[in-house]
Amino acid sequence: MLFNSLEFGLFLPIVFCLYWLGTNGDIKRQNILLLVASYFFYGWWDWRFLSLIVISSFVDYYVGLALVKTEVPSERKRLLWLSIFVNLGFLGFFKYYNFFADSFVEAFSFLGHQFSLGSLRIILPVGISFYTFQTMSYTIDVYRKTLKPTEDIVAFFAFVSFFPQLVAGPIERAANLLPEFERQRVFTYEKASSGLKLMLWGLFMKVAVADRLSLYVDIIYGNVDMHNGLSFLMATFFFSIQIYCDFAGYSLMAIGCAQLFDFKLMENFRRPYFAGTFKDFWSRWHISLSTWFKDYVYIPLGGNRVSKPRQHFNLFATFVISGLWHGANWTFIIWGGIHGTLQIIEKGVFKVSRDFRPKFYHIILVYICTCFAWIFFRASTLSDAIQIIKTIFTNPGTRFHIGDLGIFAYSLMGIFVLFLHDWMQEYFPNFQLLKHRQVAIRMATILFLMMYIISLGVFDGSQFIYFQF
Repeated sequence: MLFNSLEFGLFLPIVFCLYWLGTNGDIKRQNILLLVASYFFYGWWDWRFLSLIVISSFVDYYVGLALVKTEVPSERKRLLWLSIFVNLGFLGFFKYYNFFADSFVEAFSFLGHQFSLGSLRIILPVGISFYTFQTMSYTIDVYRKTLKPTEDIVAFFAFVSFFPQLVAGPIERAANLLPEFERQRVFTYEKASSGLKLMLWGLFMKVAVADRLSLYVDIIYGNVDMHNGLSFLMATFFFSIQIYCDFAGYSLMAIGCAQLFDFKLMENFRRPYFAGTFKDFWSRWHISLSTWFKDYVYIPLGGNRVSKPRQHFNLFATFVISGLWHGANWTFIIWGGIHGTLQIIEKGVFKVSRDFRPKFYHIILVYICTCFAWIFFRASTLSDAIQIIKTIFTNPGTRFHIGDLGIFAYSLMGIFVLFLHDWMQEYFPNFQLLKHRQVAIRMATILFLMMYIISLGVFDGSQFIYFQF
């Protein structure tokens, strides 16, 4: 079920009314309702994969309880590895089997050995990369003794499957989100109103900007033999905005939707294209994932408590693993490697003080390098990415492909509105039209966004980009 679908437009009000009017404020009833609603939400896509969520939830719930009953190091490690094996086993099979099987066959074919590992027609369960990381963080934190396990099985299952952020995050830590299922929730107009405004702006980013830009990007990147360098530069610029609006828009809708039920989810994006360093970019982009990799991959590898060469290896390895997390394709691995390399170069030659304020050319440089990496992220294959880069440098052309003038013009309009909003948020955070103290200004902004979405939004059932991860 998509946030930008008619089905969700019917689903959400029903769950909202039942939650606040049909449970009498009872926490247990509210959690049961959220659990049932979340399973229905996920099962709407394919009910068969609900079994994966249920198994992961059962395993991690009982592993958490077992971890506090023993102090034997070997036993605790076995329990931890059981959780990791189950979660990464599901993720590895459904997401990476064909990738590693094909890569294995190609490697031996290169050495002159011919054999075959059968490829399977495996459907990737929506959101598996997100909820497996979320539930794994629970058992790891319990193992580290930084979190006490819950004995409320309903609350835990609801935490794992919470529908606003189930399929594309933010990837919440159990220490932050699980207590929200164990406390009394209270309806307030302010939170509900704020949540709806976040959902409105997120919907604008998705259907009025991201989906509008995709109409142009898909044409250019879908025909790499037919366009010149300027067209690829324009398409890459559009894609950088598309993926930001698509994913940040989803995150805002998830955060806003959770607020309707008096839950607080973490901020996932913070105007990343205003970053003046690559480190700053990753403190603004997909924050829940970047902090997850920092805490559960980079620091366990040694972090920055080791020698400089080892620090660089840890950083590079973390970003390569992050790239692989995004997809079973060499393009994603190279994308992660590029960002890891940029971080290493920056760490070695550019010392950033705490009071560093990026200048315009810092922001532009980071943005250009980020767009270069986006070419690998968006290209269907590694050969397509290489051809696109080659075309940019060898056949720039004298004009870029515009295609349908209306699509192109409306795309630029959406980008302008987005830039104006983010620029004001970045440099004038106290001046917010959607939260302006004057009612007339708030209502005019809401009306403008609603009219813009209805008249210029693309309602073709487009999935969110990160659903494929």
